[in-house]
Parts: sequence; structure tokens; C-alpha cells
Amino acid sequence: MYIFRVLFFLSLIIILLAACNNNPATDKPKLLSAKQPAYGDILVRGEIGDASNLIPLLASDSASHNIAGMIYNGLVKYDKDMNIIGDLAESWDITGNGLIITFHLRKGVKWHDGQPFTAADVLYTYQVTVEPQTPTAYAEDFKMVEKAEVLDDHTFRITYDKPFAPALISWSSSILPRHLLSGKDITKSPLARHPIGTGPYKFKEWVAGQKIVLVSNPDYFERRPYIDGRITRIIPDTATMFLELRAQNLGMMGLTPLQYTRQTENNLFKNNFNKYRYLNFAYTYLGYNLKNPLFTDKRVRQAISYAINKDEIISGVLLGLGKPATGPYKPGTWAYNDKVKIYNYNPQKARELLREAGWVKLNKEGILEKDGKPFVFEIITNQGNETRQKCAEIIQRQLAEVGIKVKIRILEWSAFVTDFINKRKFDSVIMGWTIPLDPDAYDVWHSSKTKPEELNFVSYNNPEADKMLEKARSTFDQKERKKCYDRFQEILAEDQPYTFLYVPDALIIIHNRFRGIEPAPIGLEYNFIKWYVPKDEQKYTMTR
Repeated sequence: MYIFRVLFFLSLIIILLAACNNNPATDKPKLLSAKQPAYGDILVRGEIGDASNLIPLLASDSASHNIAGMIYNGLVKYDKDMNIIGDLAESWDITGNGLIITFHLRKGVKWHDGQPFTAADVLYTYQVTVEPQTPTAYAEDFKMVEKAEVLDDHTFRITYDKPFAPALISWSSSILPRHLLSGKDITKSPLARHPIGTGPYKFKEWVAGQKIVLVSNPDYFERRPYIDGRITRIIPDTATMFLELRAQNLGMMGLTPLQYTRQTENNLFKNNFNKYRYLNFAYTYLGYNLKNPLFTDKRVRQAISYAINKDEIISGVLLGLGKPATGPYKPGTWAYNDKVKIYNYNPQKARELLREAGWVKLNKEGILEKDGKPFVFEIITNQGNETRQKCAEIIQRQLAEVGIKVKIRILEWSAFVTDFINKRKFDSVIMGWTIPLDPDAYDVWHSSKTKPEELNFVSYNNPEADKMLEKARSTFDQKERKKCYDRFQEILAEDQPYTFLYVPDALIIIHNRFRGIEPAPIGLEYNFIKWYVPKDEQKYTMTR
């Protein structure tokens, strides 16, 4: 659930990511004749999971945020090189030793229903986010604000009472329409299913479990997008999705390692598609419900980490297209600590730790017992992600070798998030997080963020980790932040609330009729409004 741009989209930054040497690149660039950009056509993209809520403030899944990101804008955003630039804000002034930010908003911007965008919308978004009754995972950054005020229709000022490193980029959060939401219960708003934003695409249709249709906004303040429409087709099974790609009914999807390395190495794909590969801003992990008595002893969690052979997973499941994960940051970025405790595959060490934790007796089935209870737990993961399912199967086999029985349960995406993760009804889970460009991981790891639908759903609680997270977000000095995040990663490595599995390569395939794609450190879709299909190659017509 590379939830959370959270997540997405979650906490981002004022201090920028250091230079990235993993720029996306085409697998085998094709030399296509130069043709003029033209308006028209539709990008049909395959996704395994449906959205849950198209009010970004209320959504914690990547499927919802991927759609909402085309409908809404924040005040700021990242450019292709991960520099902070204006979005709805044209410019800003930072004064008072970094404690005051005054945003100068764009003039003439309109909501999709034609109403003008003003600073009142920004103030409303702030107010509804920090409102205690709003069920959101994203309030913490806005709670750092001491005062928010509208100076005029196009000037908005915020004041902090102490330094807050992610202050500026926290305002990349989607701004909501005050005129449609003020005075109403946001949890019951029709915007959850029919959103109205200021972004490059307008909402057109949502057929639950099937598709979400967006149409280009001809009045978008940056420029009208060339591509007239975006259709997200929900196809829970990756094999079925791949058949649709092969039939050229899809223009874009994420590939599995097998699809990337073997199933697309033929003339049909080489002649019609471009492939892109780069180390993702994401990681996959096995997370433990720390309220479950099985996992309260860190020696048990450490033992499981020693019993899992990450190299086998990366070579056997990812086909080598990824790197081992040691914590919540991407290797090569400034916050990453390459000196933390490593859990190399060591089943003997795993057995020793389990014995120390009291798991000394094997029953007749070869399963460890303690106080008459066998060591049996369930891993849940989401339907449609073959890679995660294969990981679960390998982990199941590897843990059986040290006397732990694992059951696997595959769940439909929306039920997985809503009924199990949000309600804490799981033993353990294989999931993924998007890695925000700013290392502020407060929302995922701080002990205050364990309430229903918040992001610390494993219920991790370590006072020193809390202290490091708090200290890191309270200084603008990157060297000091680095020290805090280094120590934070050391604590996580010792506690093992997750077994961090791998950082995968992003494996994207896009039909080669789409031009204007310029791979950059931030990824591929940052300039989507400039993608185009030459007139004579256009395939679909969007009805408005």
C-alpha cells in the first residue's frame, strides 16, 4: 500500500534531499521521429486497488492519493530535482528566524466549479485538518502552527512558536474548497466520491471496483494538459492486468520483476512500449502487531529477522531488482544510516534468541511452544500483489525451519485497509511505505500516532525514538537532523518493530505513443501535463 504519500504526501520538507544518483531511465530508449505536441487521447492506467476516499485529508491509501494528486493542488510542491517550488502559492517570504511564512497566492485560480480560489480556502483547510473530530492521519504537521491568518484574498500567513523543519513542504498538502465544505461534516461530504479541486484534471466518473475517469482542466493555471483524459482501471490481479497491457488496452502499469525481465522481452513490447527502472522511494516490510503477546519481546522480533533470508527474497522474488532494506530510508539519501545493526540470515542465531525468550519446547509437529501455546501467527497482505504474496510464502517456509508456523491470508485491497489495518485486526502484515523526500517520519513511528486510522498501526512505542523524531523536526540544521535520524534508525534496528525486507526497483511500462516523458530524480509523472500523443497516433477520444 505504498500508502501514504502518505504518505504520501505525508510529511515532506524544508531541507532537500541530497543529490540522487538513481534517475529513472528507459530500459532501451527508442528513437522516434520528432512530432509536434497535440491535445487529445487518454492514458489508461492499470492499478490493483480501488480508491477509498477522494478527499485527500481523509484517505491513507496510495490509490486514493494517486487520483487526488491530479485533482487538487497544495501551496508548494517539488520540482523534478526535488527543489521546493510554488504551486498554488506564487511565492513566499520566510521571516522571524524561520518561524513565519507568508504565502503570496496565485491570482485568477478557479475551482473546478468556477468559484475563485482564495486564502480563505487555505485557512479552512488548516482549520478542518486540526479539528479534533476530523479523522485524519495528517494533522500533526498543522498542529505545529501557532497562528494562521488571512491577510487578504491572496496572502496567507502562518506563525510557528518553535522551529519546524518540514514547515514549508508541509503546505504541499491538498487545499480543499471552503465554499463546499465549511460548516458541514467533512466525513459525509459528496466530495468523497465527486471531488472538486483546482488541479490539472477534473473528476468525471467513478465506477466502484472498475474505473475512475478524469478529464483535463482546460483552465488549469499552469496550462491545459495535452492528454485529454486519465482512466484508472482497477484490475486486482496482475496477470489479468498484464494481458490487458499485452492487448494494448492499457497505456501504463507497474510491472512485476518477472514481467519486466522476461515477459516483455519480445517484439510486441519492444515495438510498442518503453520500460523504466529506478530504485524506488519505497520499501516493503513485515510489520508486527506489537499488541499481540507473541511479539512483545524484541528478542522474538529479532529472531524472526535473523530467520528471514532477504537475499533469497531479492534474488528469487525480485529477480535481483532491488536492495535489502535496513530501515525506513532509501539508500543513498542524506538521512540514510548505513551503520545500523544488520540481520544477516542466521537461523542458528534465531533459535538462540527464541530460546532466550522462552520458546524452548518443540511439539510433535515441530512447532515451538511456550506455556502450552504453539508459536503460530498469520501474515496478511493485499490481493493483486504477486511479489508480496511470494514474499509471504518464502517467509512461511523459512520460519518453519526455526519452529514457527505461519499462516497466510490474502485480502481484497479495500477490506485489507479498512477492516484489518485501520482496525488493528492482524498478527503481522506485509506492506510497503512510500519514502517521503523529507525524512520526518513522525506520523508513522511516533507513539502518539497509534489511534484508529492513524499510521503507527503496529503500535510502536519507544520514548527515545519519540525524542529523536521530535528533536529532528525542531531544527533547521541538516547536520543536527542527521544525528537524530541516525540514532532513530539505530533504535529501530534494535527494536525490529518491522523486519525491513527490501527497497524495490520501480518497474514502469508506458506505451511509446506517449511523448514528453522526461525521467528525473523525483520520478516520471512530475510533468504529466506536458505528456502528449502526436495527432496521427492518438487512440481514444475523451467525451466531456
